[in-house]
Amino acid sequence: MPLPAAAAAASSAASATHLRRQPLLASPSPNHVSFRKIPSFIPIQRPISCHARINNNASPQPSFSEKIGSKIRVKVPIKVYHVAKLPGLDLNGMIGTVKQYAGVWKGRKITPNLPFKVEFFAQNDGQSAPIKFFAHLREGEFEYLMSDADQ
Repeated sequence: MPLPAAAAAASSAASATHLRRQPLLASPSPNHVSFRKIPSFIPIQRPISCHARINNNASPQPSFSEKIGSKIRVKVPIKVYHVAKLPGLDLNGMIGTVKQYAGVWKGRKITPNLPFKVEFFAQNDGQSAPIKFFAHLREGEFEYLMSDADQ
C-alpha cells in the first residue's frame, strides 16, 4: 500500500535535514569536538622503478695522494707557534716533504681546511741536530719542487 503524500513528504524532509551539513560554531565550547570526514581515495597501484647510475671509473683516492713524498717550498708567509723550541717560526721559503693527504677518510672524500701534512726540519742556533716538526697547509700555500727523477 502506498504511503500518503503527507507521510512521504515528511520522510523526505527528515532525510534531507539529516543529510544537511551543520554549520561550525564560531567559538566551540571546550567540551565540543568537531570531526570532519576525510574523503578516502582508492590507491592506484603502479609499478615503481628506480634508476641509478654508478660510476665505476671514479677512484676513491684523489690525484693528491700521488703527491705524497714530493718536495715542496712554502710560498706565502705563514707563522706557526706549535714548535716549542722555535716560537713564532715563519715557514715562508722553507722546504719540506708532503707526508699525508687528509682529504680522504675511511675511503670517503672529505673537505678539510688544511689537507696537506708537511714535514719540515729547522735548525736552531743552540742545537746541533735539526728540529723535526709538521705543519698542515693548503695547496695554494706551497709549490711543488722538481725532483731529479722528474727532470
